[in-house]
Amino acid sequence: GGGDRVGAGGGGAGGAWGAGGRVQLVACVSRGIAGKRAHAGQIVKAVATQVGGGGGGRPDMAQAGGRKGEHLTKALESVYELLER
Repeated sequence: GGGDRVGAGGGGAGGAWGAGGRVQLVACVSRGIAGKRAHAGQIVKAVATQVGGGGGGRPDMAQAGGRKGEHLTKALESVYELLER
């Protein structure tokens, strides 16, 4: 397995994968911008779809899972684009 992490001013997303390519994701956003400039649930959902999964959560914290660990690094890199919108 392995892992990767992306952080961006007041928030971040991370993931790890293990046996069978299964992926676990988490996104956290500081409460000052949660639901305003960024929504952890929307971020993790967008990343999870790229790794063959789904999930969601609150504006400040969310979790998801997926089945395509080989796409994790690229999916996490997409967080930068999501935060620029």
